[in-house]
Amino acid sequence: MTAAAPPDARRFDVVLFGATGFTGRLTAEYLARRAAAEGLRWAVAGRDADKLEGLVSALADLAEAPPAILQAQVGDPQSLRRMASETRVVATTVGPYARWGEEVVAACVDGGASYADITGEPEFVARVVERYHPRARDLGLRLVSCCGFDSIPHDLGALLTVLQLPDDVPTRVEGFVHGVGSFSGGTWHSAVEAMGRAGDTLGALRSHLDPGPGRRVGGTRPRPRYERRLGSWVAPLPTIDPWIVLRSACDLEAFGPSFRYGHYVRVGSLPALAAGAAFVGSVATLARFAPTRRLLLSAKRSGDGPNESQRARSRFDVVFFGEAGDATAVVEVSGGDPGYGETSKMLAESALCLALDGDRLPERYGALTPASAMGEVLIERLRAAGMGFEVVDAPGRG
Repeated sequence: MTAAAPPDARRFDVVLFGATGFTGRLTAEYLARRAAAEGLRWAVAGRDADKLEGLVSALADLAEAPPAILQAQVGDPQSLRRMASETRVVATTVGPYARWGEEVVAACVDGGASYADITGEPEFVARVVERYHPRARDLGLRLVSCCGFDSIPHDLGALLTVLQLPDDVPTRVEGFVHGVGSFSGGTWHSAVEAMGRAGDTLGALRSHLDPGPGRRVGGTRPRPRYERRLGSWVAPLPTIDPWIVLRSACDLEAFGPSFRYGHYVRVGSLPALAAGAAFVGSVATLARFAPTRRLLLSAKRSGDGPNESQRARSRFDVVFFGEAGDATAVVEVSGGDPGYGETSKMLAESALCLALDGDRLPERYGALTPASAMGEVLIERLRAAGMGFEVVDAPGRG
């Protein structure tokens, strides 16, 4: 195996792998709009040359110079390593990640490229930490999962909240998410497969929560309740997001000597809360068994997704309440279509941040979270790109 070229000698800053899929195409369009202003050298990659050429032709009206085309596919490790060795950063939308993602991570580590994805699959994230963190850390690479709606609004929102509070006393933060939107076939497939393996995956992530001597990090004991501060019912939300926040808290002393986090979904009424819980519980149960899992997967085709009009009506907001001693803070993170418009933006800006802002990022490497890898630099980028990161209330504000 020949040595990989150093990052400064690479042909590209960013390669987008899976660019012809539903979210991949939206990410490619976003990068095309940003390429000239960023001075970006980039390429799109995937297995189907004809689809890639069609995509590049469609991007002609958005970009002064079209992206290059690289052929690479899961199941061909040499093609993936060639792709990784030509770029500073690989951004991938190819999921389900538990099935297709590890080969891409391995190629990035072998090829000397940093990495970003939009997974929300706990099993995959735990596997990346276990198998690739030490070598990526030693090589000075950043492997950053969960760079979409899972989990950037929650991870960076919690970080922004604790930055408003003293960092020398125990801190407690609760996040309350509300969203309106639909999802693609690829997202449905990832969710169903993740639910089918959910038995011990969050436990695997829990084993990686190590804040070091003298510090404590953990979850609250969330319960369904009426939250008077928001005027709505809330329920615990068992996604990967709280575990990403807790992993960030382990890495960052800004979260204080003792940090607790609770993660909730906001619903309009008690009946809506009960109906949502019943639906999620039913899907989770059916996903555990192969015959019913196949039936669930057949409900949506991978590659399908909401149209532009549906995405335009979608939105999200996450409100954070933080407490540290006598100090309190309120932060709101908001945006448009959470699953696709904003997810493609978040992935693209994460890739740009990793590729172009290296001199401003903390010297922290390995398998990281968005907050621990990019933190306030990524918040700046996303604010400039139109996402809301608002400090509603903080110590010292009237």
